[in-house]
Amino acid sequence: MTSYRYLTCDAVSGQVLAWDLPLSDVAYGPELNGPGQLQATLEPHLAHVLPSMVDPGNTLIFAERDSKLMWGGLIWRADPVGGKYPIEAAGFGSYPRKRHDVHGNLAGRGPYTYADPCKLIRDVWAYCQAQPDGNLGVGVDSTTSKATIGTPAEPYASTWWETRTLADIIDDAVGVFGGPEWTEQVSWVGDRPERRIRLGWPRLGTRRTDVSFTTGVNIASQQPVIYDGDSSAQVVVALGSGEGRARLRAIDAVRDGRLRLEHVLDLPTIKGQDQLASKARTSRIARQARGAIEQVELIDHPAARFGSFAVGDDVWVQVHDEWTDYDGWARVTGWTLTPAQGDQQERMTVSLARADSFIYGG
Repeated sequence: MTSYRYLTCDAVSGQVLAWDLPLSDVAYGPELNGPGQLQATLEPHLAHVLPSMVDPGNTLIFAERDSKLMWGGLIWRADPVGGKYPIEAAGFGSYPRKRHDVHGNLAGRGPYTYADPCKLIRDVWAYCQAQPDGNLGVGVDSTTSKATIGTPAEPYASTWWETRTLADIIDDAVGVFGGPEWTEQVSWVGDRPERRIRLGWPRLGTRRTDVSFTTGVNIASQQPVIYDGDSSAQVVVALGSGEGRARLRAIDAVRDGRLRLEHVLDLPTIKGQDQLASKARTSRIARQARGAIEQVELIDHPAARFGSFAVGDDVWVQVHDEWTDYDGWARVTGWTLTPAQGDQQERMTVSLARADSFIYGG
C-alpha cells in the first residue's frame, strides 16, 4: 500500500516543525517554467498547531510518497473556512515573486550583454539568497546554453526604480529565443530535503519510448481533443515598450495554406528588440499547432509508474473513445498527484501540450 508523509520546516533556520503533518484532500505537483502548487486540508482538531507548524510565508512543506520526496515549496495561506483549515502552498520558484532587485542590476552582477540566460537565472537566485533572511537553501543547476540575452546596443539591465520582481527577470531569461527551461526537484540527501532548480538546455526532459499513456491501460479519463480556431494564428504581432510610433514592434509570420489569422501580444515591459522577436516567434509556433490533448488522468501502472516520467518529457499518447481518436507525442508540462483517500483511488492528473508546439535551442 502506498504511504504518504508531509513535513514542514522553518524557512529561515531549516528546523523541522512537523515530521508527519496530518493532511487530507491533498493534491500537489510541479510544472514547466513555474513553481507548481499544493493544496490540502489540516485536520480540524489540530488547528492549534497552525502557528508552530504551519506559518504562512515562513514555512517549507514537503510531500513524500513511499519514502521518496515528490514535491516541496512554501506555504502561503492557511485560513480557516468553517470547520476546515485549507492550506495553499507553491513551489520554491514562487519566492522570487515576493522579492525585488532593490540594488539594481542584481547588486552589480549586470547589466548583461550576449549573456547566457542560464547564468542570469543563477545570478537571480544568488542575489535573492544573499540578502539577510532570504536563503531558502535552493541550489541551481550549472547548465549552460548557447542562447543569449542583451546586446551592446540594448544591454539587459534591471533597475531598482522599476520595482520588477526577481521572478520577472527569470521569466525574461526563459523567454529568449531558444532559451533554457526550468522546473523544481526535491530529494533526500541524508536526512536533509535538498531543493533544486533544474535547468534544461536545449530542453528539459527527453523523448520517452519506455513510457506511454493509453486509453484502457493507464488513462482513467481525459479531456477531448481540442481544435480551437480562436487561439490559432500564423501571424503574431508583439508590441513592447514605448508609446505611439516609438513603440517596439516585432512581427513573426508564415504561410501554411490556411486562412490568415493574426494575434497581438501586448508586452509593455519588454525593452529589447531581440526579446520581443523571440516572444513573437515562440507564440506563433505554439498557435500553429492544431489539435491537442491538454490533460489526462492516470492510474499508477507499469506503462507509466508515478515518478518514472518528469516535467518536460515527451510521451506517446493514445486516446480512443466516442469523441476522440488521437495518437501522437505530447509533452508533460506539469502533473498533480492526488493520494488515495476513502474510496478514491490514487490519481495523477497530467497536463500536456503538443510536442511540436515547442522550439528548442541548439
